[in-house]
Amino acid sequence: MAEHRHYVQFSGRLLLLGFGAIGRGVLPLLLRHIGLRPEQITVLRAHDNGDDVARSYGVTQYVEPLRPDNYRAILARHVGAGDFVLNLSVNVSSLALIEYCQEHGILYLDACIEPWEGGHFDTRLTPAQRSNYAYREAALALRQRYGAGPTAVINHGVNPGLVSHFLKQALLNLAADHGMTATPMTREEWARLAHGLGVRTIHIAERDSQYGQRQKRRGEFVNTWSCEAFVDESCQPAELGWGTHERHWPAAARRYGFGRDCAIYLERPGAAVRVRSWTPGEGNYHGFLISHGESISIADYLSLHEGGQVSYRPTVHYAYHPCDDAVQSLHELAGKNWHMQPRQRLLLEDIVEGIDELGVLVMGPRRGAYWYGSQLSNVEARALVPYNSATTLQVTAGVLAGVVWVMRHPARGITEPDAMDYAEVLDIARPYLGPMVGRYTDWTPLEGRGRLFEENIDRSDPWQFCNFLVE
Repeated sequence: MAEHRHYVQFSGRLLLLGFGAIGRGVLPLLLRHIGLRPEQITVLRAHDNGDDVARSYGVTQYVEPLRPDNYRAILARHVGAGDFVLNLSVNVSSLALIEYCQEHGILYLDACIEPWEGGHFDTRLTPAQRSNYAYREAALALRQRYGAGPTAVINHGVNPGLVSHFLKQALLNLAADHGMTATPMTREEWARLAHGLGVRTIHIAERDSQYGQRQKRRGEFVNTWSCEAFVDESCQPAELGWGTHERHWPAAARRYGFGRDCAIYLERPGAAVRVRSWTPGEGNYHGFLISHGESISIADYLSLHEGGQVSYRPTVHYAYHPCDDAVQSLHELAGKNWHMQPRQRLLLEDIVEGIDELGVLVMGPRRGAYWYGSQLSNVEARALVPYNSATTLQVTAGVLAGVVWVMRHPARGITEPDAMDYAEVLDIARPYLGPMVGRYTDWTPLEGRGRLFEENIDRSDPWQFCNFLVE
């Protein structure tokens, strides 16, 4: 990769909000692949941690935390019509930023929908109100209000983000392997393809095996990407797209009572709910049912309606096994009643080895379950782009591809990853994802069950959520 392709020229200003692991990791990619000079970029960060990465690239940076009472004045100083806000921050309302950008003709992209500081833990709100489902519904309400304004892509890192494009490629691979001719273009055509293939359940199945030189210590949260953002989403209610094939209502499950009714939530934190899943490298494993926007948007996107009723929808959810130190950090977090540890440590330069295996596990087709995704090692990530691990590079590749897509399509209004051109996006991201692998497996969540203890399992359809859930 000695010569780097420029995908788009951009003449406006780019404001990068947040400069944690993802912000630092994406900066060299933006300068490498977009016709953009360092002086066009400004970094706004909430804290001064002595980081010289932005300065080393000739990029101006300011410590200016955004709050409800100052964000409009600060944004007005740095961006205007034709510019770009790249939001990689935490504790800043994505909805407020999107609304400002729509009003002022500014392009926008984020990697998740965030509330203002404290929003994830505001006990004055119901679990449904502090869910990703609720945040998505609010963003879609803005889309209805502003229509075809400046493009604002929401939820576009790797997951949510690239996994929606992985899924489309996986469906086409399955169609080819089943002897089906498929050229879906519209939302309904993609949904009909999934239905025709017999897709019942889709996991975003991830196993991060990276580890550092020293183990996690007591009172410390360790992770391969943002500790704060991971704790935030781990404490949101477990959420999943709810399929039409499901026959068993889970304990503690609730409907939201508003919006598109394409998902449900459990009245417990996502990090307190474990599910069975599978990746090629790990095999079967237990992951956490962490709430993510793609679990809801994919289920909604692949829904079919007949006579005003939903006739088909797959069950969709995240099944995340983070790095082992992060697993221990979650156990300690839960033991402290979801109060974050006083110290946080990002695994990056001190990672010894490991990979982040992240893809979509598509279950139900005749040939068995099919996993498609990235198997990026930390060694390869370091060689490809500075300031990245395997985990951050998968995210920053998705951010880069999303930014390029926004710049190429500047008048699409508020857009989700599922509505973007998967081939165009993957073409940009793929060089940074390591081996892209497709594997069939005969694994089901019933495998090996009842060997040590008898279980009351519905074996008539293995792809029901009750069979994945670890009680």
